[in-house]
Amino acid sequence: MDFKKLSIGFITIFFITLIVSSVVTYLWSLFFHNVATIDWETSFRFAIIFGVVFSIIDNKDKKI
Repeated sequence: MDFKKLSIGFITIFFITLIVSSVVTYLWSLFFHNVATIDWETSFRFAIIFGVVFSIIDNKDKKI
């Protein structure tokens, strides 16, 4: 595995997932609970999990 490509893929997917998850949790709490809050714990959890999993899968697909 090339560490530079793996880390760039992780960082890219991490920030995209963090932004999307933050917006979704904000809108969910605003529309359904009438409170404008962002669930940062869930956002970071999804960002870390998706960043690791998708960057490894993407790196393995390129080797095949």
